Amino acid sequence: MDRLLTVLSLDRISFHELSMRRRVLLSQLPLFVTTVVLVAGIWGVHEPLRGDPRVQLALALTLALTALCVLAPWDRLPDGAFLAVPVLDFVPITLLREGTLSTVTGVGIMAAFPVIWLTASGRLPRASAPLGFLLTLAMVWVPLLVPPRPLSAQLLTAPLLIPVMLLGIGITVQVLSNSMERQNAELEAKDTELRRLLGVTARRERLLNTVLDTVDVGVLAIDEHGHDILMNRRQHRIHELSLPEGLRDGAEADLRIYADGDGTPLPVDRRPALRAIRGESFSDALIWAGEPPVQRVLSVSARVLRDEDGRTEGSVLSFNDVTELVAALQAKDDFLAGVSHELRTPLTSIRGYTELLAMDEQLPGHVRSGLEVVERNADQLLVLVEDLLGTAGPGLELQPVAADLVQVVQQSVAAAGLRAAGAGVELRVEAPSRLVLSCDPVRLGQVLDNLLSNAVKYSPDGGPVTVRVVPAGSAVQVQVADRGMGMRPEDAEHVFGRFFRSSNARMSAIPGLGLGLAVVREIVERHGGTVRCESAVGEGTVFTIVLPRGEAGDGSHDESVGDGEAPVGAAVPAIGAGEGRGPLR
Repeated sequence: MDRLLTVLSLDRISFHELSMRRRVLLSQLPLFVTTVVLVAGIWGVHEPLRGDPRVQLALALTLALTALCVLAPWDRLPDGAFLAVPVLDFVPITLLREGTLSTVTGVGIMAAFPVIWLTASGRLPRASAPLGFLLTLAMVWVPLLVPPRPLSAQLLTAPLLIPVMLLGIGITVQVLSNSMERQNAELEAKDTELRRLLGVTARRERLLNTVLDTVDVGVLAIDEHGHDILMNRRQHRIHELSLPEGLRDGAEADLRIYADGDGTPLPVDRRPALRAIRGESFSDALIWAGEPPVQRVLSVSARVLRDEDGRTEGSVLSFNDVTELVAALQAKDDFLAGVSHELRTPLTSIRGYTELLAMDEQLPGHVRSGLEVVERNADQLLVLVEDLLGTAGPGLELQPVAADLVQVVQQSVAAAGLRAAGAGVELRVEAPSRLVLSCDPVRLGQVLDNLLSNAVKYSPDGGPVTVRVVPAGSAVQVQVADRGMGMRPEDAEHVFGRFFRSSNARMSAIPGLGLGLAVVREIVERHGGTVRCESAVGEGTVFTIVLPRGEAGDGSHDESVGDGEAPVGAAVPAIGAGEGRGPLR
């Protein structure tokens, strides 16, 4: 019925969305049209019925009730007041049925219109079908009582087919109507909840867009095929900066992205978006976007987005502009390199002249002591300068050769012997007599000099410092262990960072810049090895280096470790004073 009325409304909007007046009029319209058509047909075909007052009165009442549907202010009347119209419709239907009973059959079926209206209205969910049955029963029985006549069971039961049939129609419509009402109620509740969720989603979307547009980081979200899902304003500007001149938009392959500031093109398979499409997660990948002078350096990070089942849905990339930071770091490195070079020249002269002066055997004792102080401080400054050069200059260059690692260790231990003796530290070596590997012996000596210097420096109460060299298959392990002041385990994790000093070292009066171990890590990693630190406060520190032996180690004749620990004087050949090597020379 609702669909029929929606069609009859000659509109695409739902029947329940119409005004109350239009709904009442459309509900009355089927009966009105049927009555007019029926009366017009009767007058055209059955001339005797034209003057029948019952037919005329039925038409007049139908017109009046239809006019009432148009004129009555249903919105201001009590709810359900419009049901008076279908109830009153039974009067003209009864008159029309009685007036045409002997000529036209089935007119009583027109009672289905008000019955359906009553049951489909939803105002009487349980009483509408029985009410329709009683009104239909009154439609067929009341004329039998006016005028009074003898009644019989046959006379009363003869017209019962119409009331019973309309009762079935009413019950059917009532059940369907109640079901539709429940469905409409559920749909309205779901619609209300959906609107609420859409409102919440829209609010969150606005909040997300506002947050993304507020942060000074480019954010790009892509799906599993690489199509853009989300891009904030900052990323729009970065994207436009990377486009070739004259191109307003372009794909990833069109962007001007470089691997460095010298204009080296970034390989296609290393571009951030393509790496993200492959499912990679990465952090702080540096790229250079655009062309000078507006070129920017970006630090790119990516994280994979997965659904509840772990399937890849896309990735989110962040582009952080670090141009000023990279420029500042470069300026710092240039400054340190320049200052270090400028300082090394006078320090070398000071050291050279102090050595010449010290060769004079006629110097008074107090002068010689003063020269020793000058030389010792010049050496310390030279170590710091070399540290600065090692961290600020370009990447270290290795010159690998087949070298005996044990001999490199012995030379470093011998060079540290004088300082160790002055600090009350005993140097020990545990190593085979010979172990050849492919390495840069000068750089490895630099590593050992740094580690031994630190071991002696941070053992203020003396104690042994042990260097162990242990073959391990295709690799070799070198350990430098002391029993000095040590450090906290959390400090040991960061000890290879530039300018890092542990809390114990900062609280002590021991000088240092925190650069030596950064150089150690770089040299070891350039050899393809690893270095780690294990330490505990008050228990000492152990540095462990693992180096690949390379081709030179394949045919070497390594000898087993000697009889236990050996003091330096017994296990290490003496080296003259002039052969000593500074920690970073």
